[in-house]
Amino acid sequence: MQVEDTLKNDTSKELLSIYYTAGYPHLDSTLAIAEKLEQAGADFLEIGFPYSDPVADGPVIQHSSEVALKNGMTLQLLFQQLQTLRSKVSIPVFMMGYFNTVLQYGVENFCKSCQEVGVNGAIIPDLPMYEYEELYQEIFERYGISNIFLVTPQTSPERIKKIDQLSNSFIYVLSSNATTGKNLEVGEQAEQYFQRLKDMNLTNPLVIGFGISDKHTFQKATTYAKGAIIGSAFVRLLKEENAMENIIPFIQSIKNP
Repeated sequence: MQVEDTLKNDTSKELLSIYYTAGYPHLDSTLAIAEKLEQAGADFLEIGFPYSDPVADGPVIQHSSEVALKNGMTLQLLFQQLQTLRSKVSIPVFMMGYFNTVLQYGVENFCKSCQEVGVNGAIIPDLPMYEYEELYQEIFERYGISNIFLVTPQTSPERIKKIDQLSNSFIYVLSSNATTGKNLEVGEQAEQYFQRLKDMNLTNPLVIGFGISDKHTFQKATTYAKGAIIGSAFVRLLKEENAMENIIPFIQSIKNP
């Protein structure tokens, strides 16, 4: 399925994205989890490639990264595992991780590998916008890979408009400047921030991440945005003994009316 179909053209529902770390809890978990998430009703996925110093992540995702690295997960291995992705999963899939890993793999190799396995785009929080525009935009576009930019409460309106111009998929809205895993608290300040973004009538849909963990926080977030991303709460579920059986009830508890 094309990203545009899911994120831009489907106005009938709020979209739920799930983040999880490749190679966690087991080295070969990645595809099985993706299949189960689509079956459960997730609208798109973010597969994290682990990094040894994940500064933006809270303790739950940091721990999953450490375990995945110990299990032997690398970007090269992840792309090998994703060779059969599109025979099993039809919803949009994004890769998420830190730029150092991509740089070591090679930016063009990364985009080419994403294209080959059917990954739609990448979320690289520490890739500066000017660097992307000057050095890498042409490569990403040549391989049809969307680069997803992040917006925080401190991002200026001018920068947000520039991000909107450079984007062709969605804009990742950080609910706060905290690390991942903190509960979403929509106080007056956050409401003003979300409303300000909504009122800008940007071309690309907004998807809120950081602090979404259940139906209540998902509904709060999607009052202001097209979708929301759950990360830490899902990664925490993967630690449980019957994790695979619990994926469908978990997603349904968030999406069902």
